[in-house]
Amino acid sequence: MPELLVDFISSLDGYAAAEGWPGWWGLQGPEYLAWLGEQPEADYTILMGATTYRVMSRFVAAGEPGTDALVGMPKVVFSTTLSEPFSWANTELVAGEAVEAVREMKTEGSKSMRTIGSLTLCRSLLNAGLVDRFRVVVFPVITGRSGRERIYDRYPDVALEMIGSRTFDGRIQLLEYVPTILAGPPGNNTANP
Repeated sequence: MPELLVDFISSLDGYAAAEGWPGWWGLQGPEYLAWLGEQPEADYTILMGATTYRVMSRFVAAGEPGTDALVGMPKVVFSTTLSEPFSWANTELVAGEAVEAVREMKTEGSKSMRTIGSLTLCRSLLNAGLVDRFRVVVFPVITGRSGRERIYDRYPDVALEMIGSRTFDGRIQLLEYVPTILAGPPGNNTANP
């Protein structure tokens, strides 16, 4: 069965972006950019919502370092506000319910998927039990005053089993986990099967 990877970049305090800060908080280094250039999961279909599509397509158009690899990858945008044709190549629109579409892609498809940003989409996919792997790249900044888009607001309680980690450029942390949604605090035998 195809895998679904939720993929975030984050400030240390859990924000996906910050007002006035450049992409990657201006801290992308050569090791991190090289890893992006290696195109991890290059054969995966990228899933995103309308807001992330708008932001990322602007980054690509502006030549933001590390985004050029995304151009050739297949992308699915879940939106009722956007319409085709898209300016970003290899992009398909799904106007229907995202959870059901992804469930069908996992059970009937053969291609693994990953998200980019898309906080609401990721939260709904996790709540539906569709996420196989959870990856966070943590940048060493705290954006308490300027941070926007808190990643984990309204998430369920989730136990994370670490399956990998890596440090880029002596400061950026990549953390990979297998998530398990919890019905309550750990230690009470309340993990959902």
